[in-house]
This record gives sequence, C-alpha cells and structure tokens, in this order.
Amino acid sequence: MTASEAAPSKQGPTISARALARQRRRDSWSRGWRTFRQHRSGMVGLSILAFFILVAVFAPLIASADGLEVTQATGGVLEPPSGEFLLGTDDKGRSVLTLLIWGARISLFVGLAATVISIVIGTLVGLSAGYFSGWTGAFLFRLTEWFLVIPFLPLAIVMATVLGRSLLNIVIVIGVTSWPGTALLIRSQTLTIRERPYLERARVLGASSSHQIRKHILPNVMPMVFANTTLTVAIAILTETTLSFLGLGDPTRVSWGSMLDQAFGVGAMTTGSWWFIVPPGVCVVLVVLSFTLVGRALEEVLNPRLGARR
Repeated sequence: MTASEAAPSKQGPTISARALARQRRRDSWSRGWRTFRQHRSGMVGLSILAFFILVAVFAPLIASADGLEVTQATGGVLEPPSGEFLLGTDDKGRSVLTLLIWGARISLFVGLAATVISIVIGTLVGLSAGYFSGWTGAFLFRLTEWFLVIPFLPLAIVMATVLGRSLLNIVIVIGVTSWPGTALLIRSQTLTIRERPYLERARVLGASSSHQIRKHILPNVMPMVFANTTLTVAIAILTETTLSFLGLGDPTRVSWGSMLDQAFGVGAMTTGSWWFIVPPGVCVVLVVLSFTLVGRALEEVLNPRLGARR
C-alpha cells in the first residue's frame, strides 16, 4: 500500500439526502414568495386577510365580550354612529363594532374548519377516483357527479334543517356539501400523473398502490390542493353567511351572517339604519375578495404558465 493510498482522502462535508431535501424545499418556498410578492392583487388580498385574522385573534383585547350580552347593552335602540359607538348600535342597544369584531371569529372559524373537511374529503375521493380503475374509480366518479348535479345551497339548507342549529352542524354541512369541485379537480390531475413514466417504473419495481399515491401522486397534486383551499374558504364563508341569514345558524353565536339576519328582521334598510346592515356586508365582501385574490395569485405561483400568459 502506497502512502497516497494510506492517507485519508480530504473531501468536503457531505450533505445528507434529508438535508438536501430541506434545502431544496426552502429554496422553493423562497422563489414562490418572491413570485407572490410581484402579484399586486395577491398582496392586497393577503394584507386584507391578515388584518381580519389579527382582529379575530385579538378580539378579547379589542372589545370586551360583555358587549355581546343584551343585559350589558348601554346604548339606545338603533342609535346612529357617534363618539361612543363608532358604528352605532343594533336593535338591542349593543355596539355594532363589538359585534363585528367578535363576528369575525365565528365567520373565519366556520370558513376554515369547513374548508378542512371539504379539502380532505375532496382530495381522498379525487385521488381514489383518478388512480383506481374499474368499479371503484367509476363509483367514486359517479358519486362526485351526483353531488355536483344536486344544487349546492338547497342541499345545505336541508341538511342544516335536519341536523339542527349549532356551530358544529354548520361546519359539517358546509364541509360535506362543498367537496365535489375539489374532487373533480384532483381526479383530473391524478389521471395525468398516473400515466407518467416514473409511476410505471414504480409499478414494475413492485411499489404498492398506497406507496405510489403517498410518495408520487399526492406531492404532485398538493400545490393544486393548496391553491384551491383559499378559493374554498371564500365559498364556505359565503355559505355560512347565507345559512345564518336564513336563520339556520347558531342562535347563541354572533357572526356576520347572523348580524345581517337580525338587521333584515328589524327592517334596518327601511328605517335608514344603514350602520347595522352595511358593515357586516362589507366585511363579508372584503374577506371573500381577499381569499379569492390570494387564491388567484397562488395559482400563478404554482403554475408558471398562467403567469406567462398574463
């Protein structure tokens, strides 16, 4: 053995596969964030959304929960905006601003929780319908089509009426009735990924169906799932507002939809009490618009071809 062979080789520190994967993931997130920041409407939507999230999180510090109690009301009935009540009062003498602040919590919670249920169901059904052939895929596809054919809002109204008026039931109703669009989107993407060469090699090497879905298909459809989530939240918030406006929401909770229902019930528009009906409507529009803008921006970030055509 020569001296050169006996001497240890001087090489730089090796990087493990896990560390390399983490580095690539960080670089990908950095590139995505740089692209997102160039999207003006996306940044506007993100700013509006961040504002409402902060208001919902710090609601106890901004406005006391005692202002929600009718027995603690200190204002007059439908009192117009003033120095004491910046957005006036409702028909029970409560501050409309306090109701708006605490209503943001319920509306955002219902939207996010229902979206989680919808995305999970839609992703599982879409993956299974797109990957499995035969009667399994055909049955799941027909089930998705059946839910798409049924009018969304009447189905949600019927389910909310049957299950009862509670916050949990509203979340379940919206989540269970809003997944078909996601399932159809994921199924179409899965069908294209299933025919790619690396999946054929995985099947030849003996990879199981669960391994192929978990390691190859799911990571490729997750960007689409992530972008679709922001759009689904907007739909869920609108649905919660509609159900609460129709009197199917939780009567013990204050949300923007329940505020609109109460304002309509006392004839706020006919009596000129615009401060009771306009603020919750504007909040709903702004939150839905912000989620939509963020979702559109994410679509362009995750699909560069959309940005190239812009």
